[in-house]
Amino acid sequence: MLEVVLVHPEIPQNTGSIGRTCVATGTKLHLVRPLGFSLDQSKLKRAGLDYWPHLKLQVHDDWAAFRELHRRRQLFCFSTHAPNSLQNIDFPKDAMLVFGSETKGLDEDIVSQGMPVRIPMMSAYRSLNLGNAVAVAVYEWMRQHGYPDLT
Repeated sequence: MLEVVLVHPEIPQNTGSIGRTCVATGTKLHLVRPLGFSLDQSKLKRAGLDYWPHLKLQVHDDWAAFRELHRRRQLFCFSTHAPNSLQNIDFPKDAMLVFGSETKGLDEDIVSQGMPVRIPMMSAYRSLNLGNAVAVAVYEWMRQHGYPDLT
């Protein structure tokens, strides 16, 4: 089962949109504290629309707590500085796609715990919007696995 991990997300609208993508694709979402917003914030719910109650969501107090629960899972850590391009990654069925905060990305110590992956883009620009990056990665996993359970 595919799972998405957001480490210290800051913008509730992005997390709401990512939650909606996760519901639409049957993907579980993990949020790693600290969060830059409250889970009952209206902007989060507005972006997630009526999908939010259907989200498979797990919230972790910190990275150590998350890692303790999932120490045997293979992580794919997304970073604009990663040497491995998304097009060259073969995702296993139980992949965990890990993304950092909107302003800081992932700490290097987290990236080093998994396979570092970058989404190709023009070099003159810093990064994609977090919601867009997650959607690109989720749908690449879905493509590789034949879009399981999607119509």
